Amino acid sequence: MNHIENLTRYIANFVDELSKSGLTDVVISPGSRSTPLAMTFAEHPEIKEWIVLDERSAAYFGLGLAKQTKRPVALVCSSGTAAANYFPAIVEAHQSRVPLLALTADRPHELRDVGAPQAIDQIKLFGDYVKSFHEMALPESIPSMLQYARTRAARAANEALTGNAGPVHLNFPFREPLIPDFSLENLWGEPLQEPYTIWHEGQKRLSDSFMKQFAAKLSSFKKGVIVCGPQVKEELAEAVSLLAESFGLPIIADPLSQVRTGEHATNNIIEGYDAFLRNEKVRNALKPDYILRFGAMPVSKAYLFYVKDHIDVNQYVVEHHEGYREPVGNPTEFILADSVSFCSDLLEEAPTIIAEDNEWLAQWKQMNEVVKKHIAKVADGSLTEGEAVKTLVEIIPDNSSLYVGNSMAIRDVDTFLMTSKKKLTLLANRGANGIDGMVSSGVGAAASGQPVTLLLGDLSFYHDMNGLLTAKHYNLNITILVVNNNGGGIFSFLPQASNEKHFEALFGTPLHIEFQKAIDMYGGSYYNPTTAMELKEALQSSYKEKGLSVVEVKTDRTDNFHWHKKLWSGIEHEILKTVME
Repeated sequence: MNHIENLTRYIANFVDELSKSGLTDVVISPGSRSTPLAMTFAEHPEIKEWIVLDERSAAYFGLGLAKQTKRPVALVCSSGTAAANYFPAIVEAHQSRVPLLALTADRPHELRDVGAPQAIDQIKLFGDYVKSFHEMALPESIPSMLQYARTRAARAANEALTGNAGPVHLNFPFREPLIPDFSLENLWGEPLQEPYTIWHEGQKRLSDSFMKQFAAKLSSFKKGVIVCGPQVKEELAEAVSLLAESFGLPIIADPLSQVRTGEHATNNIIEGYDAFLRNEKVRNALKPDYILRFGAMPVSKAYLFYVKDHIDVNQYVVEHHEGYREPVGNPTEFILADSVSFCSDLLEEAPTIIAEDNEWLAQWKQMNEVVKKHIAKVADGSLTEGEAVKTLVEIIPDNSSLYVGNSMAIRDVDTFLMTSKKKLTLLANRGANGIDGMVSSGVGAAASGQPVTLLLGDLSFYHDMNGLLTAKHYNLNITILVVNNNGGGIFSFLPQASNEKHFEALFGTPLHIEFQKAIDMYGGSYYNPTTAMELKEALQSSYKEKGLSVVEVKTDRTDNFHWHKKLWSGIEHEILKTVME
């Protein structure tokens, strides 16, 4: 067989096996060396290709799509720095456990380390931030090599999802010529009905004896706290709410826990913990006997202080698979089990351990009601950052996704997202907590067809404006709410703000940019409301439109800092005066 036929059959079998393994989407950044992969993916009838010019944006687009669908998404790029531009998104995928397949094209071995153009060392380029790396063999089409191509494709797709999901990297050396021949007979190989390699994975559950012992241990305590941190399993909300009601425990529910919204019972959910746990006296009064956490560490720094203050408290962290997510360093007992099954198994062993007079839960609820009362009355018609977020969570459509940026955006959602029967999926890039790639991530999530609203600050928006091109190119429906305080608003809450000499240049970093001109360039609709009512109308209009809509709310960083401080101070004062006395 000649080179072209070897190349074509080898890559066609690889791509077809990815399809049989469940891959439905590939994000391709144009380049010459990746031609065999790019053209073959585009040719496959069962795989949707998304063309994103900038590799950095492409990787985040794939990340957002994979987060939304919970399925692996493939990334295809050329050699050299094209592959290096994937790195930030690969790091985020690793940290936040998102399945990605990075398929990088490369020079063949004889053109490496000899000064050939667009050639860098791509072997294990992403280091330990991928679950595995494999250097693919040069293309051949003898039966054993086609089997090899299929096996490697199936392994990569499975590995990205098995255990803690994450990115997998395959590097493809290609010799020229690079253009496949799609006129070949039996292009996609033998018509297999099933994937070439199949894995079966069951739910991880602990033994009956362990569950009996653990239930007995919890029954000996009076004051427990259930914590639901960032996690993606939607079924946990129902399971953990039943557990909390049966045990008479409060649920500290992070906004990314998928627990604050939905049809499940929300009686024991505490949304306002970030506001009242800021006070040391309150933290001491709410010292628990044990903490039972599901998911990652919550966003709230106040909760971090709460855990730090109680190093002697029994802490149990339920993880689906391996992993160590306990940044405080407190003594911790890790329970490796499926979270939903764990809740039901625990309930089976101890159907109820509620104290007759549950003052513990009542105290948490009383403080939470104080927070909710203050949040409900903060509106005075002005459009503060908090009011903008509160309005958003009120107006956002049911059965949609809210993708939240880092810094102030996620913290305001933590403060203002109250429990609701509205079903929302909360997404964020909280693995590495960076502001990069947020627009591309949100647009990627919107590519799933699910209604998506992206909430972020002006620096995050500026950092990734080229992500808007994909929304324009594919006419994707997405509403972006940009809270523009002309710089890094979160730094106003940090000690750096006290250094007036260097603060603005190094931390405030005002942009002084008119975003409307960029929105026009990308063919989007633009709104600039100045009151809460205008914001409601703008959001409602944006949800009726097709394509890209950007709503920009302009605020003042200093005013925002004082507004938040006044809100927290009022809450703290009332709790100390009425609840703690």
